[in-house]
Amino acid sequence: MKLTVLADNYTYIDMYYLGEPALSFYIEDGEEKILFDTGYSNVFISNAGKMDIDLSKVKKVVISHGHNDHTGGLEYLLKDRDDIEVISHPLSFMYKEDENGLCISSPLLQEELSERCKLTLSEKPVSITEDLIFLGQIPVTQDFEPRYAIGTCRYKDVIRPDHLEDDSALVYKGKDGLFVISGCSHSGICNIIEYAKKVCGDNRISGVIGGFHLFRNDERLKRTIGYFRDNGISELYPCHCVSLEAKIAIAEKLPIHEVGVGMRLEVE
Repeated sequence: MKLTVLADNYTYIDMYYLGEPALSFYIEDGEEKILFDTGYSNVFISNAGKMDIDLSKVKKVVISHGHNDHTGGLEYLLKDRDDIEVISHPLSFMYKEDENGLCISSPLLQEELSERCKLTLSEKPVSITEDLIFLGQIPVTQDFEPRYAIGTCRYKDVIRPDHLEDDSALVYKGKDGLFVISGCSHSGICNIIEYAKKVCGDNRISGVIGGFHLFRNDERLKRTIGYFRDNGISELYPCHCVSLEAKIAIAEKLPIHEVGVGMRLEVE
């Protein structure tokens, strides 16, 4: 599997790409070309062009969850396209607002999106390729990673607190273990990893990339670092929604990689 960062909060030095507070990864697994999230705007398309990545070959798009910094690029990608399958959780394309009443949902909600692409919505794991799996709804198994609401969502015309049940991730089954690819980890990065182990029947974790939704050097972060260490995770790529304070705290205990637009990695 090959992964290229098309959108992130940061860009690599001396690589003249665009950054934005968002996330999008381009994934190649054999002949399959897949997008994991589409960022906040059309920045991922601009960056892909500069990297000579042909997005017309992408037929599958996996959306980690329904916030607009992960879904905003869908309307640009789907323009004049009718050959794309979008895979996500059933709650991803509901209307969402933050605590201040600002819309933070996908610009394309479920009804319109279903008219513009093949839409596969599942709470259960979905095989994207032979070795790449969308995890579906993540159960809470770690007591330090409870779900908490971020704003509200509208479900069947009822406004309710949004506990981000739609937040999910990908897992790649590599020869040295599982490699987890996360969007924001609202479900808890350790909850995600534990569920990836269960789905794949493999307790080896070779690496993790994505947003971990960690901001403060608090008890949750300390226990997350302990979990990473206990599981022998040597390849950590925190990005997007991980603060500098959190990255420094992780780096004091475990080696981490710098992530930015233009980064490429390969997992066997």
